[in-house]
Amino acid sequence: MMDRFVYGSVERISPEAPVPVFRPSRTIEMPGGAGNTAVNLSALGCRVRLVARTGFDETSARLSASLRQKGVSVRLFRQKTWTTSVKTRFIAGNNHVLRVDEEQIAEIDNSQLSDVRSAVRREIAKCDIVVLSDYGKGFLSTPFVKSVISDCKTAGMPVVVDPKSSEWSKYAGATLVKPNLKEFSEATGRKFNPGSANFCEEIVCAAKELLSRHKIGGLLITLGEHGMIYVPAGGSQSDVIHLPTRAREVFDVSGAGDTTIAALAAAIGAGARMPEAMQIANAAAGIVVGKVGTASVSARELRGALSSMDNNMGRKTLPLPALCREIGALKRNGLKIGFTNGCFDCCHLGHLTSLLEAKGLCDVLVVGVNSDNWIRRHKGKNRPLQNMATRTALLAALECVDYVVAFNDETALPLVRKLRPDVIAKEGYALKDWPEGRYVESIGGKAVTLRRVEGYSTTAIAKKAGAK
Repeated sequence: MMDRFVYGSVERISPEAPVPVFRPSRTIEMPGGAGNTAVNLSALGCRVRLVARTGFDETSARLSASLRQKGVSVRLFRQKTWTTSVKTRFIAGNNHVLRVDEEQIAEIDNSQLSDVRSAVRREIAKCDIVVLSDYGKGFLSTPFVKSVISDCKTAGMPVVVDPKSSEWSKYAGATLVKPNLKEFSEATGRKFNPGSANFCEEIVCAAKELLSRHKIGGLLITLGEHGMIYVPAGGSQSDVIHLPTRAREVFDVSGAGDTTIAALAAAIGAGARMPEAMQIANAAAGIVVGKVGTASVSARELRGALSSMDNNMGRKTLPLPALCREIGALKRNGLKIGFTNGCFDCCHLGHLTSLLEAKGLCDVLVVGVNSDNWIRRHKGKNRPLQNMATRTALLAALECVDYVVAFNDETALPLVRKLRPDVIAKEGYALKDWPEGRYVESIGGKAVTLRRVEGYSTTAIAKKAGAK
């Protein structure tokens, strides 16, 4: 389909009716729908082959030329009884005033179906992954989709689906289906309230039922400002992944779903695991909603966004000499430095509560983390459950944590002596049994015993999960 954007201004209300008077200034056209997904893939550096349907009209010719200009190899099936879909959006400033859709909904001519199937089979042999961008206009009919998924399974190739159809049985056998919350609600026949305390649990439960019913490999449900949730078929609760949104300011969500599925498919096709693919797709979506109009994300932009995530991690995990210098400068600027420490082998509510309380006592919170060797010495050979890099990364991702530093000493006292914090906080320690606390108080600081949240411990969680 073609996406057309008419930009202009609104300065008054019509005297004829209570509607805005729109004054157009410029018009831009670009590929939309499956074409936008293909353009996004091309912008990320992929070699893209697009098989789609258009009408015999001028819009089809302009669409084909635009796609080729953007590096997409095009195989368009022009249907005489079909008119190429056009979505026209009228935009004043950054605000959508009106959208006009010119489209038909009908399955492809039977006379062309055999040729379309043959074309797709030829393309599958040249590709690493197949994306089915289903906009519900009839081209991706149930028999056609089933044949494509069957061909992909025969070739051992992943196939991901961006669904618009209410008929999910045709997606049976797909590697991954990526609905948004509205599409997921329609597919499950349920309403979900993101403000509900059980929102995630309800999503996962409904997703499991949908996966089982339609024999799909996994679901990635995009939730707008609430991020995205991945639910695999047959996996345990620990296999579910929930990422918060990466968007900071949203100007336009046009085509955001296309960008998400494109980045996800590019990552999976390149061999990324699902957690990595989700991070990439989430970063891409966060970029594109900050743009106006149907937009793509370049590989350079995506590298920059992912690099900023890595840089943020780097800023929080300085080597000890650099951290000591940083802390010294912060103290000279009048900031109160706080410290806490632990293994954080399986970050749970007790940990989070302690970290939030510790942050509330200071301006800058430093978290000391016991090394893998320390944990093995004190917890046994089957611990830690998560290695140092993972534990550090999880802590660094928390807003309440400003710096993370590892240590291998028997106690945190040598580390505390070097950092000389103004406040030290830890759960469950009386001052007489807490040398680090006594030291901080000896240099004029404060030692605070944090409240314990009962019912949470890494050992208990490991036992419940079946670990030894």
